[in-house]
Amino acid sequence: MNLILSYISEYKKKTKNSAKIFAKSLKFHVNGVSHNIRYYEPYPFIVKSSAGKNLVDADSNKYTDYWMGHWSLILGHGQKKVKESLKKQIEKGWMYGTVNEQTILLSELISKAVPVAEKIRYVTSGTEATMYAVRLARSVTGRKIIAKIDGGWHGYTSDLLKSVSWPFSESESSGVVNEEKIISIPYNDLEGSLKILKKHSKNLAGVIIEPVLGGGGCIPATPEYLKGIQEFIHKNNSLFILDEIVTGFRFRYGCLYPTMKLNPDIVTLGKIVGGGMSIGVMCGKKEIMEQADTTGKKKSERSYIGGGTFSANPVSMTTGFATLSLLKSKKSTYTKINSLGEYARKEIGKAFDGKVAITGKGSLFMTHFLKEGVTEITNSTHVAKCDSQMLAKYHFKMIAHDGIFFLPGKLGAISDMHSKEDIKKIVKASENF
Repeated sequence: MNLILSYISEYKKKTKNSAKIFAKSLKFHVNGVSHNIRYYEPYPFIVKSSAGKNLVDADSNKYTDYWMGHWSLILGHGQKKVKESLKKQIEKGWMYGTVNEQTILLSELISKAVPVAEKIRYVTSGTEATMYAVRLARSVTGRKIIAKIDGGWHGYTSDLLKSVSWPFSESESSGVVNEEKIISIPYNDLEGSLKILKKHSKNLAGVIIEPVLGGGGCIPATPEYLKGIQEFIHKNNSLFILDEIVTGFRFRYGCLYPTMKLNPDIVTLGKIVGGGMSIGVMCGKKEIMEQADTTGKKKSERSYIGGGTFSANPVSMTTGFATLSLLKSKKSTYTKINSLGEYARKEIGKAFDGKVAITGKGSLFMTHFLKEGVTEITNSTHVAKCDSQMLAKYHFKMIAHDGIFFLPGKLGAISDMHSKEDIKKIVKASENF
């Protein structure tokens, strides 16, 4: 405890300007932030600039960043060619509110890399993409119930805000209605999941699953689990929705699902495909997506989805196109960052000598401090039984003492700007914790 207090003291001494600025933020913003997870004790530092792999705060402290813009910046902060594309577009205009060619260019890249993307709709966040995916599934099937994973996070949409954090049986928020239309199933437990799905089969519109749980603990699904769920869903004439907002273009150029020989009906994308600008993407099979076609249909026959003032804005389309173009032309990026991720998981695990489990895949990794008899992490219930306070202290120690930034309690994402030496610094900081 004294050691943690010393880190808090060290942090306060070097972030005095951040403290003053954050005190002002508290006057205007709930908890001083505009996204709940961005707050941590005693206060978050204020970022003034970013470049490459680094964040610089209001006191000129530099941090090697593994939060990377909510894991969206696979090429790092301010990548030169992406920045140049952005500057050129801003000279032409940054908001049209009309159809633009930049959208078509980005869609051409996505449709070639993501086989299921026969038709595409853009929004401005992942939350919107999953919200509309659920609405579309209900519209196509004429059914009401959506199944999700215990610990699965799909944004703040009321349609999916259930069973996100432990205990999963408790409501996630006041003000949410129709929770009975959302059911949750245990991750990587096919028998247990099928038992629940069969119980609701007659009114089951679809299931939405992340192939790697992001907020739920950085846990990959087994191919057998996903295939088993998909088989039941398709036999039941329900829709199989994959949320690849975190995983899309993260491990390879394209989505993760083709490597598992899956056949989703709808896929949601975000983060990386926007190149650091706001984006959400819903794409899917033509016959399903065309349920959203409003021409010549009665209100009762269509699914009113997509849209918004800033949807498919030329800036997001331009940075997305630049990012995907770079990833397509230099696929060695994936070899590099996936290798660094494997090295991080292996060496951090060694540093803690059996006291932790390291989850993740490719360039994503997360540390779990084991307790209560948990020896491996395959679902969010296992994560909930680990020592989350110790994880937050571990991350805060690196912020305060080592100049390494993980958002406390969250997974780390490696970018093309990181090196093996950077990972070695995490390992050393882990050994000293």
